[in-house]
Amino acid sequence: MQPNPELIRTIANRYAANLTLCFPPRRTSLQLARAIHANIITFGFQPRAHILNRLIDVYCKSSELRYARHLFDEIPEPDKIARTTMVSGYCASGGISLARSVFEETPLSMRDTIMYNAMITGFAHSHDGCSAVSMFREMRREGFRPDNFTFASVLAGLAHVVEEEKECVQFHAAAIKSGAGSITSVMNALVTVYSKCDLLNSARKVFDEITEKDERSWTSMMTGYVKKGFFDSGLELLEHMDEGMKLVAYNALISGYVHRGLHQEALEMVRRMVSNGIELDAFTYPSVIRACATSGLLQFGKQVHAYALRRQDFSFHLDNSLVSLYYKCNKFVEARAIFDKMPAKDLVSWNALLSGYVSSGHIGEAKMLFKEMEEKNILTWMIMISGLADNGFGEEGLMLFSCMRKEGFEPCDYAFSGVIKSCAVLGAYCNGQQFHAQLVKIGFDSSLSAANALITMYAKCGVVEEARRVFITMPCQDSVSWNALIAALGQHGHGAEAVGVYEEMLKEGIKPDRITFLTVLTACSHAGLVDKGREYFDSMETVYCIPPGADHYSRLIDLLCRSGRFSEAESVIKSLPFEPTAQIWEALLSGCRVYGNMELGIIAAEKLFELIPEHDGTYMLLSNMYAATGKWEEAARVRKLMRDRGVKKELACSWIEVETQVHKFLVDDTSHPEAEAVYNYLKELGKEMRRFGYVPDTNFVLHDVESDGHKQDMLITHSEKIAVAFGLMKLPPGRAIRVFKNLRTCGDCHNFFVYLSRVVRRDIVLRDRKRFHHFRNGECSCGNFW
Repeated sequence: MQPNPELIRTIANRYAANLTLCFPPRRTSLQLARAIHANIITFGFQPRAHILNRLIDVYCKSSELRYARHLFDEIPEPDKIARTTMVSGYCASGGISLARSVFEETPLSMRDTIMYNAMITGFAHSHDGCSAVSMFREMRREGFRPDNFTFASVLAGLAHVVEEEKECVQFHAAAIKSGAGSITSVMNALVTVYSKCDLLNSARKVFDEITEKDERSWTSMMTGYVKKGFFDSGLELLEHMDEGMKLVAYNALISGYVHRGLHQEALEMVRRMVSNGIELDAFTYPSVIRACATSGLLQFGKQVHAYALRRQDFSFHLDNSLVSLYYKCNKFVEARAIFDKMPAKDLVSWNALLSGYVSSGHIGEAKMLFKEMEEKNILTWMIMISGLADNGFGEEGLMLFSCMRKEGFEPCDYAFSGVIKSCAVLGAYCNGQQFHAQLVKIGFDSSLSAANALITMYAKCGVVEEARRVFITMPCQDSVSWNALIAALGQHGHGAEAVGVYEEMLKEGIKPDRITFLTVLTACSHAGLVDKGREYFDSMETVYCIPPGADHYSRLIDLLCRSGRFSEAESVIKSLPFEPTAQIWEALLSGCRVYGNMELGIIAAEKLFELIPEHDGTYMLLSNMYAATGKWEEAARVRKLMRDRGVKKELACSWIEVETQVHKFLVDDTSHPEAEAVYNYLKELGKEMRRFGYVPDTNFVLHDVESDGHKQDMLITHSEKIAVAFGLMKLPPGRAIRVFKNLRTCGDCHNFFVYLSRVVRRDIVLRDRKRFHHFRNGECSCGNFW
């Protein structure tokens, strides 16, 4: 029986009419389309092209691209509408490569301006400006005439890649020639392109020529001003805007202020916004809360939080910002409470809390949260690896980097930076070299963050020449790079060079920051450059408007005390604009120990007992000062006080890397398999060194022992001596011995290595808690100023 054409037409029209109810797309559109589709399949109806095209359109606009593609593939010869719909659907969902495959499979005869527009828009939205411009040129080459929408889209793509004025002018001229030059959407895009190319006068000229300005017009011009820091021009523009459009402009200004670190100005803009009756929205909150978090303005942040609660404004961005606010203000209970109450959490939420834990040193909580996370991205791993390294867990950082790779994540340059920092913490020179080689192989060696990490790693592994080489070969340096090199030179006793690098940095126009002054003051302290250090300290406020913090004052006290200028140090402490911190009293106590200034040392120790009674270093320094002068009863009293308060002394530990394996040694260590051979070798070395004039300094035996021979035996078992002897036994002749210690090395060990470097004709590099010592041919890089 032949099918009735009239009946088929009636059924087709009914399906088509029902599908029109799916437009414009809304929540129920997908359900209705699926029901119609199911009905078509159930009754075996063979739909015509226009019905299939409508179904494909609904599926694409509902982000159900699998269903759309399934229908598309069932069509023997898809028409122009079906192909354009699929291209648009893929572009809208970010599937630009799938869109391109459909586009390229479409014969030239079936393409039109609408299809080209879809591809150009897709490239622009994917921030692939080069492909957008290339597609535009292909379109014109193939004879298709661009319309207003084409120019608006290609200009949006051009904004991502534009570098020269001539590109802006060429596209502007093409738009005018085609008749699109006076269209508002096209002119808005031109304002953005000129702004991106730093041609703000040209952007303003186009803006002023727009006869019917819409919200995008004002926003484009405002964004151009804000991104270049022209806030005065932005404020002038704000005055001429209609009230209904000002919210977006305020948000742009607030965001711009925050981005440039002008947090007070951002908060003042918020006050002005509210006083003018404009309510905060979902875009305002993150910027305002970020300003509060960075400035430490917890109360203001709480007020914004309360404002959002009253208005019942809830969003991922707001909750994530609040988590950051509370953890940056050390309110971890509140941060965790907000996180736990979030109705839904995305990766940004988890990463925000994880970042808060690691940046504040709450590594235990960070590890637990990391394990809780069902989904992780490269940023998650990067935060955790860097966090472990920053908090001294270098071994765990290395292991986690290995786990990340096993999970299938390819490390980015920031992940490499984190694992290289782990090598720096451990002094794992061989591992660090391997990661450096991988960076070069992958092509990340030009990365700023990776190169900065390499400078620090090589410096902390005792190879300052490599650190300098990395700095010199960097394609560009920022303030972090200069700070890292100054710190490296200072730690290794090259104070004069560090000062030279600082002066060179100023000539290059790099403005010093708080970290710069910490590094250069430390370099001056280690090299005994007191007057130069004092000059730099004074310049912080007078020249660079940087108020010195407690950490800067502690460096100044250290600088003065290392040179025995205690009266000046006391004057600085008395004139502090705040109560002296533990850092400052520790610097004073350390200087007193070096010069045996018992009277001032006792005052500093008593202050530290009040401020940080649980810190073992204070007890040990004071006890050692008494012991060094033979006051054993006083030394015993301090140690008893330490025991009574339940304070445990940190054990001295030294380690050395031999063939990528780290060997650790404690004082009087017998646990190592080759301990006996090491001690026998040390005794032989001692005999040889005595012939060169070495005499053990028993003043550094900090126990009341009568026998001088027993005292000398105690000195030979110091952990750094064991580690150096092990290195001499295991490493090939001529290779430098690099040893790391968790505490400050004693005077006898320092003297021991001076003579040892002469006897064995080997370079010995020792990194203790304070600095590096390079021993070569009977001399140390510190010049005995340590």
